[in-house]
Amino acid sequence: MNHMSAPELAARLADDSRARPVLLDVREPWEFNTCAIAGSTLMPMQSVPARLQELDDDAEIVCVCHHGGRSMQVAAFLERQGFTNVTNLTGGVHAWALQVDPSMPTY
Repeated sequence: MNHMSAPELAARLADDSRARPVLLDVREPWEFNTCAIAGSTLMPMQSVPARLQELDDDAEIVCVCHHGGRSMQVAAFLERQGFTNVTNLTGGVHAWALQVDPSMPTY
């Protein structure tokens, strides 16, 4: 599994020469409604197995949660299901708020 810091993800998203990765936010709806990285897709962790067919197994997927624990578990699950281009956002949206977007609410 790949790991990426918040500043690395910000640089990656700013690179218009590459296709935008799928930002898979695996937090709960209330968390997502509190704060989210623009363009993220909400798919709560417990729903991922049932919604697996919604994901393109050829796409670059960056898994996101609050601090990086749940997203790491989902990224590992996706890899076990045959996804080959999966990255975990280290530190999650909390790191994003601290290191990239200080205007983002934290919780």
